[in-house]
Amino acid sequence: MAVLSVANLAMSVGHRVLLDGVNLTLNDGERVALVGRNGCGKSCLLRALAGEDAPAHSGQIQWRRRATIGYLPQNPSLDVSRTLRAEAADAVAEVSRLHEQLDAVAQDMASAEGASLEALMRRYEKIEHDFEAMDGYAVEHRIDATLHGLGLGTEFYDVPVPALSGGQRCRLALAKLLIAEPDAILLDEPTNHLDIEGRTWLESFLAEYRGCVLLVSHDRYLLDRVVHDIYELEVGRLVRYPGNYSAYRELRQQRRLADQRAYDRQQDAIKRERAFISRYRAGQRARQAKGREKKLNRMVRDEGLERPVELNEINIHLAPTRRSGDIVIRAEHIAKGYGDRQLFENLDLELVRGDRLGLIGPNGVGKTTLVRCLLGEQAADTGTVRVGAQVDCGYYRQGHEGLDVQQTVIEYLQRERSSTEQEARDTAGAFLFSDEDQDTLLATLSGGECSRAVLAATMTRGHNLLVLDEPTNHLDIPSVERLEEALLQFTRPKQRNTPEGTLVLISHDRMLLDDLVNQLIIFEPDGTVHHFLGNYSEYVATRQPPATPPTTASPQRDHQRAKAPPKKTSVKKGPFAGMTQGKLEARIEALEQQITDVDRDLANPKIYSDGEQVRQLTERRRLVAEELGPLSTEWTRRAEA
Repeated sequence: MAVLSVANLAMSVGHRVLLDGVNLTLNDGERVALVGRNGCGKSCLLRALAGEDAPAHSGQIQWRRRATIGYLPQNPSLDVSRTLRAEAADAVAEVSRLHEQLDAVAQDMASAEGASLEALMRRYEKIEHDFEAMDGYAVEHRIDATLHGLGLGTEFYDVPVPALSGGQRCRLALAKLLIAEPDAILLDEPTNHLDIEGRTWLESFLAEYRGCVLLVSHDRYLLDRVVHDIYELEVGRLVRYPGNYSAYRELRQQRRLADQRAYDRQQDAIKRERAFISRYRAGQRARQAKGREKKLNRMVRDEGLERPVELNEINIHLAPTRRSGDIVIRAEHIAKGYGDRQLFENLDLELVRGDRLGLIGPNGVGKTTLVRCLLGEQAADTGTVRVGAQVDCGYYRQGHEGLDVQQTVIEYLQRERSSTEQEARDTAGAFLFSDEDQDTLLATLSGGECSRAVLAATMTRGHNLLVLDEPTNHLDIPSVERLEEALLQFTRPKQRNTPEGTLVLISHDRMLLDDLVNQLIIFEPDGTVHHFLGNYSEYVATRQPPATPPTTASPQRDHQRAKAPPKKTSVKKGPFAGMTQGKLEARIEALEQQITDVDRDLANPKIYSDGEQVRQLTERRRLVAEELGPLSTEWTRRAEA
């Protein structure tokens, strides 16, 4: 049943058209994503759907009668007079009110008699019915589980809202929305201030949510696992792509190629017709030429195709200007702490040229501190760090410390890159700064635009070591895809005689960590830090508990076994001890082919009309990936040995 129906929605800001005849329907249980360029109107559309302050619009927005709607803007507002826990509980204020009424009626019943007692009992039953209908007895658990899932543990419960950081406030606003459990959720960039653990929790919550969800997000990993329809907002119009992000990416490329080919064929036909008309306009075949001209004019007017939209994309080409030594960074037994808090200890790391290292973990655990120790910007408490010969580092800092915001974009790029004005303008244009924006002060730019300027300066100076701290925070999906391609080419250049670069990446973008890095340093929530060879999905696969075969053990013993942590794989005692390297490689190739086959099936839009088939394919892929992860890790370990 439709929860939301949108018909012919149009919206403009000045002379700029944001929406041009948008149509959209949301049904119960649907999870839909809205993607598009930064500034294309996604947030304006969500505000209009939520009934918030939005630019004037025409068309129809129809919500189902009595449907409850939850909306999370990018900059939510909270009650600054409350503590975090009290503000979260305000999401279910009606439940609290009913609970207070139950207590009051129960107290009155203690001293009532006869008809008065019977009336109070009937009132108690009615209030209790409403209370149970709102799942009142589980609401306290729901509040705590949601706050903990989003990284707001009990240590934050009594913190006043004004004392929270900007990221904590955004997470609290998201928690309030999820606790309320409305019929429809509208989310505008809900993962902006979430670490990987928080994103994983949100992913699971949304996947099981009973209401409908419309979200704007640049988190491709989440889009792959949560949504089953993606709408792209492109020059004011919505284009629907059935399936998740992976299907959307392939279908989008196919559609644009098909549109371009159809347009090119039409233009070729028009050129041929016009050449014929021009050649025979005044000759013996003038009548035929005139008839073909009328036919051509009708065809252009009634059937003419519009030129396919050519969207600007970040145009990055990265190449080190000189080759670094084979060893880029070597750290031995390093440790760092502050007071009683130990961030990491006895950590060894060796980066060789071409390596792609990712650092992951909750916010505030020491990832940036470790990077500064590796670069020599900060001294480790113990151990040694050596930076290799000819290493030239470019460091993109998330906070942009020391940035002089009274410079224009061009002045900043010229000084940082030691380049001419024209070279600086070329760089600015490649990073999507218009001619007007290029002469704008950094102080007047948005946070995302300022980050893009700093990223442009950092990445185009020819460094052979790039250290990037959350580089994708303010980039839209196409820009992230281009950045990813450029960084892969930076570390694995296709051209001969081009030196390899080395990458260190701090990120919560799980797909970026999958596609880019070949090793990880993981800061676990329990405070441990360890080094892993592989990408994010391979690391997650090693954390999955092994399947336990059925036994005749007692239920109590089975329960204890289920709670025990999985044992680490050992080469001598583990399941791979009897496998030769050749058998190991053959099994890995077979599993990789199975994943390729499943991915090909999932990319077929017809598959998505059969929900059960999609679930079976997704589950099959998950099981194959779980088996492949440890095998790949074992192969790498043997190869290094």
